[in-house]
Amino acid sequence: MKEIVFEVVQEADGGFTAEALGESIFTQADSWDELRANAKEAVQAFYFDSVPPASIRLRLVRDEALAVA
Repeated sequence: MKEIVFEVVQEADGGFTAEALGESIFTQADSWDELRANAKEAVQAFYFDSVPPASIRLRLVRDEALAVA
């Protein structure tokens, strides 16, 4: 696997949650820098007995509902 992708959501309190697509890896953090470190640590822990992906992509998802009428 060359890359693992995390879907990242910013919570109402300003923190972040991240879920890997295709793997059971979850992490959270209070800041973006902390999230980067936590995602790397979570991936290394998940793949402790196998070859980890070469890179991690953090994809920030913004969900916004707009009223039409």
